[in-house]
Amino acid sequence: MLDLTGQVAVITGSGGGIGAVIARRLACQGAQIVINDVNADGAERVAADLRELGVQTLVSVGSVTRADDVDAMVKSTMDTFGRLDILVNNAGITRDGPMIRMTEEQWDLVLDINLKGAFLCTRAAVRPMMKAEYGRIVNISSVVGVGGNKFQANYSASKGGLIALTKSTAQEFASRNITCNAVAPGFIETAMTHVLSEEVRAGWLSRIPLARPGTAEDVANVVAFLASPEAGYVTGQCLNIDGGLIM
Repeated sequence: MLDLTGQVAVITGSGGGIGAVIARRLACQGAQIVINDVNADGAERVAADLRELGVQTLVSVGSVTRADDVDAMVKSTMDTFGRLDILVNNAGITRDGPMIRMTEEQWDLVLDINLKGAFLCTRAAVRPMMKAEYGRIVNISSVVGVGGNKFQANYSASKGGLIALTKSTAQEFASRNITCNAVAPGFIETAMTHVLSEEVRAGWLSRIPLARPGTAEDVANVVAFLASPEAGYVTGQCLNIDGGLIM
C-alpha cells in the first residue's frame, strides 16, 4: 500500500471534481492536504470532508494565473506544515468551440489557467522541494493533448503544452531528486461529460476498448502512485488513463 504519511500535498483546482477525489485519495494514503481553488465554498467543503477523516488540511483560495496568489499559497503551506512534498497541477477549464469562431479571450483564458497556472505553481513549489532535495510533481493533462480534438483547439494546445512542460521540468530538476510526470485522462465521468449528448457519449465509448468511461478514482489511483516514493525512478512520462482509447 502506498504510504504518504507525513508528506504534504498541494492540489490545485481541488474544490470539486477530479481534484477533490485526488485530494481524498492522497489523504487516505497519509498525506496532509492543501486545497487550492478560486471557489472558496467548494474548497471549504472538501477540506471539511477531509478533516472528518482526521486529516490536517489547509485551504488556499486564489487563482493559479496570479503569481502573487501562487506564492502566497506556497508560503502558507510552508508556514503551516514546514514542507511541501507533492504538487498536483490539476486546475483547468474548457471553452470549446469551432476554431474559426474562437475568440482571443477564450484562447487566452484556457491557456492562462491550464498551462501558465501549472508553470507558476511549479516555479513556486520547486523552491522548497530543491532545499529538501525531494519532490513529486504530477500534471493533469488530457488525451486531447496527445491526439488533438476538433472544437478544442485551445484546450488541446494547453494540455499538449503541459506535457512538454512536464518533460522540461523533469529534466531540469532531476538532479535534486524531484520527479515530474503527467497523466492524460480520456473520457472520464465528470460534470463536464455529463452535459454531452447521448450521441456524443456513444461515439466516445465506441472507441474505448474497455467499453466504459473512466472515473475520477481511476485518475486518482495513478496520481497517487506517481506522487509516492515508489515512483522514484519514473520521470518525464505521460501516462494515458483512457481505457485504451489512445495506444
